[in-house]
Amino acid sequence: MVQCALLVRFEAKPGKEAEVERFLKNGLALVEDEPETTAWFALKLNSHEFGIFDAFPDESGRKAHLAGKVAEALFAQSPDLFAAEPRIEQIDVIADKLPGSGKGARELPPEAYAP
Repeated sequence: MVQCALLVRFEAKPGKEAEVERFLKNGLALVEDEPETTAWFALKLNSHEFGIFDAFPDESGRKAHLAGKVAEALFAQSPDLFAAEPRIEQIDVIADKLPGSGKGARELPPEAYAP
């Protein structure tokens, strides 16, 4: 079960929407190297607003992520891509449903969840 999460929201500068999407897609490769990042989602909220939702088993995982390569890249690109600084909300997870957990999780082999 995850206990902690982050919700990060940001607005693309006019004309930078495609670059923001590319940046987020490339971010997946960085987060793959973070064993404590249980779930990570890049979001397009509307034509110019984007976000990231990620979840962690505990506070140490969240802190490691905030000190990691994705956060570093996010703030390095912020002046060029975003209309304002990203808004980071630290949130607590009260329930979750993830692949490999919950009812029936042991019924399928791990390969069933592979992309």
